[in-house]
Amino acid sequence: MDASRPLQRLQRARRATQAGFFALFLLAPAFNLLRFDLTDAQLWFLGQRWTLGIDAFLHGQATATQAALGILLRGILPALLLVALVLGVAWRYGRVYCGWLCPHFSLVEGLNGLLQRACGKLSLWDRRSTARAGLAPNTGPQRRWWPVFFASAAFFGLLWAVTLLTYLLPPATVWGNLLQGQLTANQARFIFIGGALFTAELVLARHLFCRFGCAVGLFQSLAWMANPHALVVAFNRRRASACRDCSTPDAPEGSACDAACPMRLAPRHIKRMMFSCVQCGQCVIACETSHHGRGTQANLQWTVGVDALRETLRQRRG
Repeated sequence: MDASRPLQRLQRARRATQAGFFALFLLAPAFNLLRFDLTDAQLWFLGQRWTLGIDAFLHGQATATQAALGILLRGILPALLLVALVLGVAWRYGRVYCGWLCPHFSLVEGLNGLLQRACGKLSLWDRRSTARAGLAPNTGPQRRWWPVFFASAAFFGLLWAVTLLTYLLPPATVWGNLLQGQLTANQARFIFIGGALFTAELVLARHLFCRFGCAVGLFQSLAWMANPHALVVAFNRRRASACRDCSTPDAPEGSACDAACPMRLAPRHIKRMMFSCVQCGQCVIACETSHHGRGTQANLQWTVGVDALRETLRQRRG
């Protein structure tokens, strides 16, 4: 039995959660699952109007104490619980939101694949080409993929801008005006400027944004780095020599784990050099695949708890 098969099943599960959350992100405003309507200064959550009781206080229908409790229980407390939940998960498992749910990271991976087909690289700033899963060995760059890459970046850049606008204005109004060519001046400016910025980011700086520009990702990384017991990709340095002839059908030239990482990281580095790891597990699968073909144990594996602490201590001693 292929030792990497459980990891591959986990990877399929990750793709499913990404697709589901991507659809949720696009459709949430239409179903009032989460949006703040600027036209009537109203927050919608799970199809219901979410109020803090301030209007009732202003109209004399609630006391100051009731208004204060409404702000605390329906405003501050839910926000703190959400932050605690995200950071609590990140404390134990790292940036799993980024790698398993985030719609932007789904685009990063998709655009990586298109750019790989166009020029053999995962980023315009890479100095050399990189083998990539999903492409046949010895498949060279194909220029016909350049228009697909740029068109995809532009399409999703505009889609991102329109979607964000529906979180602030009634979705039916935004989409109706867009399809009928009757956008207001402010709506058109928002979509044009936002779409241009998102497109430029997707083409030029999508990896840099994920690493350093996203506040959600940054705070997850900080929580993860503070916990020496957190889930980490551990590298067996005692068997580092086995990496010399590491290769897979997707990375015949070696360094299969490096080629697999969509964040452009080097998975064999120590934890602090893997600050923006999104726990996607693709490097672990690549390592398992390479070593399975030679009948040896993989050098990369996920560890958590005491094993992760041992890995942290080994890194500090090294």
